[in-house]
Amino acid sequence: MILSSMRDVVFGYGNEPVIKGLSLDIEAGQFIGITGPNGAAKTTLLKLMLGLLKPWSGTVTLNRELNGAGRPVIGYVPQQVASFNAGFPSKVIELVRSGCYARLGLFGRFSKQQEALVERSLRQVEMWEYRNSRIGELSGGQKQRICIARALAQQPQVLVLDEPVTGMDAASRSGFYQLMRHDVTSHGRTVIMVTHNLGETSSYLDTVISLERKEQEGWTCLVTNSCSVHFGQEA
Repeated sequence: MILSSMRDVVFGYGNEPVIKGLSLDIEAGQFIGITGPNGAAKTTLLKLMLGLLKPWSGTVTLNRELNGAGRPVIGYVPQQVASFNAGFPSKVIELVRSGCYARLGLFGRFSKQQEALVERSLRQVEMWEYRNSRIGELSGGQKQRICIARALAQQPQVLVLDEPVTGMDAASRSGFYQLMRHDVTSHGRTVIMVTHNLGETSSYLDTVISLERKEQEGWTCLVTNSCSVHFGQEA
């Protein structure tokens, strides 16, 4: 099933397009990596495919059949979530609980099920023991993990991660990739991740979208399946 379909998309900043004439289909129920050099518009592509940015021209369509109520629930963890400063007053568990608010509604109250979901989300990223810590007191990698836990607590159909392992050590990165692989395989979640570490992530991914630029040409998008065989090219 197609999650997001982009056709002839053009987008840029100022007067210069950074993405030009891009057509791309994103499959649901996969672990997808987006990679490319610095300046390759990876984050821009991510935001366009999710409807967070409006293209100058062309179309972006999100599949609403993934959620019977309409737009699929998307959990998004942006870059630089480690910017919470030392004076940030909230506790870890308070931030992760906030991921449940959209499903509770205006006057909804936390149930045992929601509390269990928050605990499970924190345990999945190995941050349960820090639940009562102040966010501003954590390391950059720990802040990254609790923001991922908050996204998991939303119970999203689609989890979008922009360089999520920043600040994590090698063992933590490996554990995180395994967790995402399990979520996709066992629970049918779609995970889309911007990464610079293709060497250590490729064995976990179903699809790799590589942004490359040839001399005096625009960005070219190459789509690669898990067998490392190019099965499509969209420019």
